[in-house]
Amino acid sequence: MDIAFLTKYLPMYERAAVLTVKIGLIGIAFAILLGLICAMIQYHKVPVARQIVAVYIEISRNTPLLVQLFFIYYGFPKIGIMMQPETCGVVGLAFLGGSYMAEAFRSGLESVAKIQSESALSLGMNRAQVMRYIVLPQAVSVSIPAFVANVIFLLKETSVFSAISLMDLMFTAKDLIGLYYKTTESLFLLVVFYLIILLPVSLLGTWLERRVRYAGFGD
Repeated sequence: MDIAFLTKYLPMYERAAVLTVKIGLIGIAFAILLGLICAMIQYHKVPVARQIVAVYIEISRNTPLLVQLFFIYYGFPKIGIMMQPETCGVVGLAFLGGSYMAEAFRSGLESVAKIQSESALSLGMNRAQVMRYIVLPQAVSVSIPAFVANVIFLLKETSVFSAISLMDLMFTAKDLIGLYYKTTESLFLLVVFYLIILLPVSLLGTWLERRVRYAGFGD
């Protein structure tokens, strides 16, 4: 293990980690929003939109992120839509993550017994209040394990961003291996930084899941 190499290129990995986290968080935020919208459309069985969402989910979940990124980055310019690599990464991650988040939220919404909504309506609550105070708190608590797993999955999927020339962690590791043949050192730093990013998310998800269960939601 070349300690001098590790020390010299540590700042490069730090910059790459910041970029990876930045794009990952923005993409996941849009994925959550998209997933929630799609889940609500499915839950309320909105005509036409429900079928569109179903097609989107099937396409998104059954194609690799790398293929989606290539389609966005190299295909969209053919129809006049140009994107920077960072924007392409965010769009690709949101497109993929939206389908996974939609399924997580949908399963949570459908886990709430219909009789609870009917009882709340009979007590004088309107549908918006039922959704806000009755359905969503329970649905979110049930969805937390799948939600956290999806966040970790999407953060790991950022490793393919190097294919569209983004200077992320994987791009940095591959670049240094190609230049200096320091495979062990480069991969060691790669693993360390992914652990630094992902381990807190995993621990936070475990803590959050326990908190909502102690609060009376979930199993």
